[in-house]
Amino acid sequence: MTGFLREISELFRDLRDFFTRLRTAPHRRGSEEPRAPGTKRRHNIFEAAAAHVAACAEDDDERSAETAEWVSPEALAFGINELACRAVIALARERRESPQTVARDLLNLPVA
Repeated sequence: MTGFLREISELFRDLRDFFTRLRTAPHRRGSEEPRAPGTKRRHNIFEAAAAHVAACAEDDDERSAETAEWVSPEALAFGINELACRAVIALARERRESPQTVARDLLNLPVA
């Protein structure tokens, strides 16, 4: 029984040490690394998608091209798709209609 208690004690000590190292680590997840002057900040896919769609809606080709370079084309496509889904859902709730009806209306498609 004493061996078992010793093992449990060591396990808790190891866990405490692990979380102490994690808490005092110099880099925390979610914080940005310091950037050298003149270097560009990294953008996430949703930020890129929002800026890209807004630029397209405003017919700003230069800004649209710039935002398309922030992330990979696949990531941008995913972000745009997610933005479209959220926009259709929000608009459907506002109109009290189904998302399918709203999406078809936005694309000027006939009622199914």
